[in-house]
Amino acid sequence: MINGALFRDAVISAGITIENRKKEVDELNVYPVPDGDTGSNMSMTMGNAIGELRRLENNVTISETASVTASSFLRGARGNSGVILSLIFRGIAKGLSGLTEAGNTDFTESLALGVESAYKAVMKPVEGTILTVARACAEKAREISLSTNEDVIFWTEICAEAEKVLAQTKEMLPQLKKAGVVDAGGMGLVIIFKAMRDIFAGGKIAEPVSAVHENNDSFRTAVSEYDDEINYTYCTEFMIEKKENCPDPFTLRAYLETIGDCVVVVDDEDIIKVHVHTDSPDKAIGKGLEFGQFTNDPRPKIENMRIQHENKIKEVREAEQGLVPAVPEKKFGFVAVGAGHGIESMFRDLGADVVVKGGQTMNPSTDDILKAILSVPAEIIFILPNNKNIIMSAEQAVKLTDRSVCVLQTRTIPQGISAMLAFDESEGLTENRLNMTKAFERVSTGLVTFAVRDSDFDGHQIKEGEILALDNGKLAFTEKDVNKAVLKLCKRLAKGDVSYITLIYGADVTEENAEQIRDIVQSKLSDKIEVMLVNGGQPVYYYIISAE
Repeated sequence: MINGALFRDAVISAGITIENRKKEVDELNVYPVPDGDTGSNMSMTMGNAIGELRRLENNVTISETASVTASSFLRGARGNSGVILSLIFRGIAKGLSGLTEAGNTDFTESLALGVESAYKAVMKPVEGTILTVARACAEKAREISLSTNEDVIFWTEICAEAEKVLAQTKEMLPQLKKAGVVDAGGMGLVIIFKAMRDIFAGGKIAEPVSAVHENNDSFRTAVSEYDDEINYTYCTEFMIEKKENCPDPFTLRAYLETIGDCVVVVDDEDIIKVHVHTDSPDKAIGKGLEFGQFTNDPRPKIENMRIQHENKIKEVREAEQGLVPAVPEKKFGFVAVGAGHGIESMFRDLGADVVVKGGQTMNPSTDDILKAILSVPAEIIFILPNNKNIIMSAEQAVKLTDRSVCVLQTRTIPQGISAMLAFDESEGLTENRLNMTKAFERVSTGLVTFAVRDSDFDGHQIKEGEILALDNGKLAFTEKDVNKAVLKLCKRLAKGDVSYITLIYGADVTEENAEQIRDIVQSKLSDKIEVMLVNGGQPVYYYIISAE
């Protein structure tokens, strides 16, 4: 049986492990454009829970641990991979609800609930992804639970099946097969489950790869490593000026270790610095006086860690309680997602109450969007994600509030702008949702960016640093020159009854260059098409092009 403390340590270790290996997962992304990156999103999602889990005592139930994990994951979920991961663990928490500890049968049912929850949340589930790997884990769990009660064997078999199915994903999706890689989200899930399995098998919690292991680097560094559970009440620190014929400080360390833990004793020719967690600070101080006299700067310090711990929990709870919805002062409100001073200003000018900073490579969390929703003083709130990798996070945020919220499926900045332009305050929710959706679906979007890696994608041999042109999300062509790419892409978009082309230029484009390409594009297109220029200031994209 797995108890709450063991499950807590397993999730913490998995969070640290995926953080250590996020680059490895990121590099599996086959699409060469700058992306939110699967490994980074999964790492940030799990990282949101580590602090909360570390505050749980050893006597915590597995129900409580799973609940804290699921809640933290959901609030910290970033990108589609992060949301799917949070949904898997929310199902696990649901299956473990009310249990003090859990066995194989409990985890079998929990995994099934997690997979069901994740599949339901995805509008068009695609096999060969994290969903496939998760489902294989659940199916293997049901099979193996019939033949063993050993949790280590149970989780080892699940991880082996996950690795087996992960290897098969490269045959399930053409783009993975062509690139010769497995699915990034599936790989992330395998890393997480294997790290949890290692803890269930008696392993130690993983250490961050950037952790400082040398205890003699500095007193502050050494002390900062002790942030685990509270075994003793008082954190005691003091500095001693050595007396003549001072005993070996090693004997002081040896004594302190008999009355406490987290002992750090650092000395040089003149002083001794001491840190110890103990229930007898008087004995620690008394022993210290045998080695010399206390300094006045700094003075000895004794702090009650249990009171500090309780105050910290109180602060967290008060912060959570601070998520109180603003009192409605109007009927409709808007939350838009965007990055870049010009883009943010455009949305505010169009009536957005809050602009959440985010987009490609910087997906906001579910909690970021939730806070924005609650800050809007309106009865009905529209959310404009403006990126396909943010839609799921927005939809999960809606489930955390009782406000009336409508998520419009905008996948680009131009779609979000067109949706807001179509809003009519005199109409109701249903009419506006329909009209705004029709408006953004009529918009074509072009993106000019750069390749972040070498790739053989969709018939294109792409080299890192090449200019990429995307036509409504699909790679259209590559170029060596940004201006040539913009002109060529505008010609592709200026078809049918297009009347307006808007060039939104980014942070890496000068105003002079943007005006020059605007004039060139205008001269090459029909007189019936008006070309407009906007300073978006966005990162990642040299140009975002809107065609209406």
